[in-house]
Amino acid sequence: MNNYLIPANSKKSMLILGLFTVTDLIIFGVGITISLLCMMIFELSSLLSIILVLSPGVIASFLVFPIPNYHNALTFLMSMFNFYTNRQRFVWKGWCFSYGESEKQVYKR
Repeated sequence: MNNYLIPANSKKSMLILGLFTVTDLIIFGVGITISLLCMMIFELSSLLSIILVLSPGVIASFLVFPIPNYHNALTFLMSMFNFYTNRQRFVWKGWCFSYGESEKQVYKR
């Protein structure tokens, strides 16, 4: 009857190398390119200049680094930002025998 069980990791096959989306590769490529261009343009004579030149590539690498339970660090940071900035509405029903509209309590964060 066409009842198929889809494995949990089936979406992984849609990713590039099983880890990255096109957006991830664009972010990583732009960060590395900016770092390489800055290495060619600026004189790397001090530790501060080396840190500043390498920071775009390091930040881009951190954003696309895969972490457990999320696609990558960028997805985690976006989820955390949305959780703390968007107004959320939690409907509490509790463990009651019957649910009526007058019994429903709404808590806003």
